[in-house]
Amino acid sequence: MTDTSKLPGITITGTSGRMGQMLVDAVLASGKARLAGAVERAGHAWIGRDLGEAMGGPALGVIVTDDPLEAFAHSRAVIDFTAPAATVEFAALAAQARAVHVIGTTGLEDSHLASLKAAARHAVIIRAGNMSLGVNLLTRLTQKVAAALDADWDIEIVEAHHRMKVDAPSGTALMLGQAAADGRGITLAGHKDSGRDGITGARQRGNIGFAAVRGGDIVGEHDVIFAADGERIILRHIATDRAIFARGALRAALWGQDKVPGEYDMMDVLGL
Repeated sequence: MTDTSKLPGITITGTSGRMGQMLVDAVLASGKARLAGAVERAGHAWIGRDLGEAMGGPALGVIVTDDPLEAFAHSRAVIDFTAPAATVEFAALAAQARAVHVIGTTGLEDSHLASLKAAARHAVIIRAGNMSLGVNLLTRLTQKVAAALDADWDIEIVEAHHRMKVDAPSGTALMLGQAAADGRGITLAGHKDSGRDGITGARQRGNIGFAAVRGGDIVGEHDVIFAADGERIILRHIATDRAIFARGALRAALWGQDKVPGEYDMMDVLGL
């Protein structure tokens, strides 16, 4: 049996969730890291149980805990796809433990981001609305196309996800919108147009529009539409397997091991 004791230890938060379990599987299958901890919210039925058995498989020797600091203290990295309030708490604790904090949580607001910035003074934080290689390439392409086209080209971002997703627009859609705004040399906050309903009036020139579709088990689909009179350019990414996000997050956790404290994203990880 391969000795994994010298591999970087990784703790997964929210391990009972669909993404949490995929992250566990990704770490176990990687051969590049070891599973060092599993965290769930206080009162959860998995607390105190072996993680492998809780997931319906063989024992892994990792006990699910509701004490994140204890788990982080024995880890080199934390991978976190939970909720904004929990992520802010985890960021402070990961910084205290000097562990790399990889964040795939979406729906973060300005106050949450300010807290993450403070934590990044003491530890590496890698945050992205989407961890996949394809989406990050799409983001860079979006920025370049937006920079090449003037405001006569309307920009619309259409995203689709499963019925259980709780935030809209998606973190990926917002990441694409930010890339378009950067390409145009404008602020997204000042040009974001979403949630259209009723008599909205004509589209405002230069705005970046968002539309969200929710249904079934859609993993993730994103279109960036550049529309002008007589022609359109459509950049598209379709995800069919959530495992791509888990693999990207693991890659980020390993990449961050020798980096100085600060805020990073998947563009940094992928060298884009």
